[in-house]
Amino acid sequence: QLQLVESGGGLVQPGGSLRLSCAASGATLDYYAIGWFRQAPGKEREGVSCISGRGRSTKYADSVKGRFTISRDNAKNTVYLQMNSLKSEDTAVYYCAAGSVYYGDFKPARYDYWGQGTQVTVSS
Repeated sequence: QLQLVESGGGLVQPGGSLRLSCAASGATLDYYAIGWFRQAPGKEREGVSCISGRGRSTKYADSVKGRFTISRDNAKNTVYLQMNSLKSEDTAVYYCAAGSVYYGDFKPARYDYWGQGTQVTVSS
């Protein structure tokens, strides 16, 4: 069974950068669409970005467009989320999730497997 583990979170100052990783085990990621989601305290989970199985298609939430970049290295069974120009409102727990079909949206029901999350805190 596919398992996902996020890493790379931490504390960063506004304007800084972080790169999150989503490492898979138990199956190859090639056939899975991957989404990144985040949830801030007291807020609903929201989709941040998603990528198709071969990386040819990507989508970003308006709030992160131009600042975040999703990519994947299927040889390493890993998907990345490069986050630049971070803002305090980016503070949240970030989750990666895998789905068997790429729909290009952020509906949680599309994703079958979820990681445990990694905390990102943007603060001076």
